[in-house]
Amino acid sequence: MILALSASVQAASPQDDVFAAERAFAASMARRDLKAFGESVSDEAVFFGGKAPLRGRAAVLQGWAGYFEGARAPFSWEPDAVEVLASGSLALSTGLVRDPDGRPIARFNSIWRLEGPGRWRIVFDKGQPLED
Repeated sequence: MILALSASVQAASPQDDVFAAERAFAASMARRDLKAFGESVSDEAVFFGGKAPLRGRAAVLQGWAGYFEGARAPFSWEPDAVEVLASGSLALSTGLVRDPDGRPIARFNSIWRLEGPGRWRIVFDKGQPLED
């Protein structure tokens, strides 16, 4: 017997999808999984930080590889807000970055682009220290 799903079950919204993508991205750092981290990064990504922006997935992975060394992540993050364009193709996620002891140290801002059915990837990423 095949059961149909109830019509009252709502599909996830684009906003929910980006929250989930951001949380999965953060979880890749916690798991120390650089490969999974890279799957969330667009080929065209630009990550700001350091002396010059990192341009392209390969440069981002090379620049971030050091953060994946060791058993404990040097920081973690969690989105607290997501905004999606009406077109559903571009989104902003933002939230706190925390040190290994859980203290807030920065705020991240990431721009996500829908690059295929259900496939959100980061195209821009920039962190900013918290003001005192």
